Amino acid sequence: MSAKKRRRYRILGKILFILYILFVFYFLLVSESYGRTGEMQEYRYNLVLFKEIKRFFRYREQLGTFATAANLLGNILVFLPFGFFMPMASKDRSFLGTTVYSLTLSLAIELSQLFLKVGCFDVDDLLLNTIGGMLGYLTFIVCNRIRREYEERTK
Repeated sequence: MSAKKRRRYRILGKILFILYILFVFYFLLVSESYGRTGEMQEYRYNLVLFKEIKRFFRYREQLGTFATAANLLGNILVFLPFGFFMPMASKDRSFLGTTVYSLTLSLAIELSQLFLKVGCFDVDDLLLNTIGGMLGYLTFIVCNRIRREYEERTK
């Protein structure tokens, strides 16, 4: 791939990355579809790892498939693009770096939800979001390897 084409991909990756970050903050802090319409009166938080995950599994019949999937899979899926775009938009292309950045962004969102009283600070969300970032990074690695092999074959 030429340097010019590589530069275009990097710019596109950075633009998509910024749009994604804006979407995540809107979705998790402002979106009315997830009850972000007003300020709660008290701080809500969960500091016990796996507490909410267990609760969603235990009461999945009562909570419903959508609520369970939205909480468990949604927290993973919402961070998949972060793990994918992070290496495209950053000079740090390491698994550890992407994992730390995923955790940091998730922590920033969870703290924002806590202090703005628009959600619940949940350590389970930190874990699931970070796993999503890690899976996104692995997806990036696979796609990058496929792209490189394709380029070598077409030379």
